[in-house]
Parts: sequence; C-alpha cells; structure tokens
Amino acid sequence: MRPDWLKSLSPELPVLIAGPTASGKSALALEIAADQGGVVVNADALQVFGNWHILTARPGRDEESVAPHLLYGHVPGDASYSVGHWLRDLAPVLQGEARAIVVGGTGLYFTALTEGLADIPPTPAEIRAEADARIRAEGHLGMLDELDQDTGARIDALNPARVQRAWEVWRSTGKVLAAWQDETPEPVLPLQAAQTLLIQTERDWLAARIGRRFDAMIADGAVEETRRNLPGWDPALPSSRAIGARELIDHLLGNRDLKDAVAAGKTSTRQYAKRQRTWFRSKMRAWRSILLP
Repeated sequence: MRPDWLKSLSPELPVLIAGPTASGKSALALEIAADQGGVVVNADALQVFGNWHILTARPGRDEESVAPHLLYGHVPGDASYSVGHWLRDLAPVLQGEARAIVVGGTGLYFTALTEGLADIPPTPAEIRAEADARIRAEGHLGMLDELDQDTGARIDALNPARVQRAWEVWRSTGKVLAAWQDETPEPVLPLQAAQTLLIQTERDWLAARIGRRFDAMIADGAVEETRRNLPGWDPALPSSRAIGARELIDHLLGNRDLKDAVAAGKTSTRQYAKRQRTWFRSKMRAWRSILLP
C-alpha cells in the first residue's frame, strides 16, 4: 500500500528528494515519475561525470526506460564542475514543460537551489594549483586553520573539498566565503515552491545496504571501470572523488589486494553517508522527513 505522504504529492509542483547514499532515493524518484509523470534530474555531484557509471550508481537503461533522466554523466571526467554549473544546467529544466523530480545526495546542491548561491568569481588556475598541491602534501587541516571563524562554522570541516573551496575563495577574492554568502541573491527555486522529501534511515540498515551495493558494483564491473580510468587518474580532479575510486586505484597499482580495497571502499561509503546525514540535519531542517524502509 502506498503511504499517504506519497499519494498526497501534487503532480504540478517540482519534487526534491534528498537522502544519504544507498538509501533508496533514486528508486523513490522513479516511482513518483512512473505514477505521476515527470523527468528525473540528478542532484549528485559525482553522478554528473561521464567516466564513472558503476561506481557512482548512476541509473541504468532499465530506469531510464521508465522516465527521462537528465544531468547524469554529462560532464567529462577531466573537467571542473561546481554547484554554480549545476544550477545553470538545471534552470532550463525547471522552466520546461515536464515536472522536475530532482534527486540526489549532495546537500550543497539543494541548499543552493532553494536558498540561493553567492556569485563568486572563478578561482584562478594558479590558486587552484596551489590549493591542490597543499591538499596532496598536508591534507586540508592547514587550510581549515587559516579560515575565518564565521566561514569555519558554516562549512563541513570534515570535507576536504569544501575546506579547499572556502580557502580558494578567500585567497582569490580577498573576501571570506561567509561574506560572499551573506550577499546571496534570490534562489532559483524557493523552498515553498517545491515539495521536499528528506529520506531518513536506520544506521545499521543503511550500512548493510551500502555493503551489498558495493559488492554488486564489484560484480557489475567496477574494477574494470576503474582500470579504464587509471591512465588519466588525477586525485585532484573532482571526478576522482567518486567513493571507492581511490581504494580500487590503489588495488590496481598493487598497493592493496582486492578484498582490502573493497572493505576500505565500504568504509569510505559509510563515512560519506555519515557526512551527508550531518549536512541534512544542520542545513535542511525545514524539509519533510520520510523514514525508509
């Protein structure tokens, strides 16, 4: 029996579905699209890249045959892609005739969409290179220590990419990220103009699903997919943040056996899910919570 909250969704308003990795949000988006119509739109910062399909759990042909899917795998693996790029790609979709069902696990995408995004100039190549070199040499904690207090309190301090971005903004513009955020323009899609669903799960249930899904990825060819990415592998590229990629690259380089790489990949995925849930609790309290399964 379909739950009341699912039956109560309006077929006219956009639907936003957020949740941690492996929580079932893509299946929910597909169910809504099949029942009410609409186009499924990606809001996952890793599923935008064309060089990873299996390891990022992008929808397959079976899912795409049920409803149109947009903004999946449309960015080259060696390209830079930001939340600003995503908002620009999403805007014409929201203005189209088909109702958008936006689904993903990148909380920053959703908050930028519904709360607005500061118009920050692009980072110069030399600043990006300096930041990349520091991340490789010392990690992100040194950059975190150099940020102002307001910015440090607003970003995910455990996420190296977010810390690096805040540091780059400060170094390249002379103005801290928190100040840029305070000047944020109106959002593309205000929260009240959409139907929001935030998936909540029991931790052990999700951990078991993460384990099973990672095993399925390996069976489906994730190692071979990683091998195809090995010649151009660059840990500084945004696409290289695909969860489990570093561990499988290490295996292919002979630094760990496959069993250890798989175990480490599952651990990284569970840690990623924990960071996602922390973001959702902190930034998306106004969203409608849905408990699955």
